[in-house]
Amino acid sequence: MPYFLVILAYFIGSISAAIITCKIMGKVDPRTVGSHNPGATNVLRHAGKKAAIFTLLGDLLKGLIPVAIGHTQGLDWGWLGMIGTAAFLGHLYPVFYGFKGGKGVATALGVYIGLQPIVGLVVLITWLISALLINISSFSALIATLLAPFYFYWVTGSTPLLLILLLMTVFIYWRHRSNIAEIIAGTEDKIVERNSKTTKD
Repeated sequence: MPYFLVILAYFIGSISAAIITCKIMGKVDPRTVGSHNPGATNVLRHAGKKAAIFTLLGDLLKGLIPVAIGHTQGLDWGWLGMIGTAAFLGHLYPVFYGFKGGKGVATALGVYIGLQPIVGLVVLITWLISALLINISSFSALIATLLAPFYFYWVTGSTPLLLILLLMTVFIYWRHRSNIAEIIAGTEDKIVERNSKTTKD
């Protein structure tokens, strides 16, 4: 049963909320504009707030639902972490879209909430505080996902879960390597740009 859930989680993660949402709403395919990333941030910039909200929720649920199913089966932290990571990798490397997916932050957050809602909330609060102070979404996500494994280790004491979540963090940093370069160069996009135009629905 755990092996089946790991496989199922990967296929669930491979469903692109961004692509499906934009197609249903008649918006531009996020893979063809901006950063070409099928994620909520790129959708927000080129398809509007409503599409971005649906994308964010969809990506979050992809991580949350498989882990929640694992909880109902009484699986240990190691298996739950593997199920969550499978969903996360499905988002990054989706079988339905030529293995070209998003950067994984929203799906990772869904995994965190599925594992332990309170700790997941702490990770989200970490992102929000960082975002308020730094005003850079990607930088805030990098900070929150770096700290997340240690939050979970403090609560669960599970070394397998710590290692699995650290692996997810490595993947997130790898997928954000262009953002990291722009952060260092001081050219990364801000969350709130003064005198900038916003996309309207």
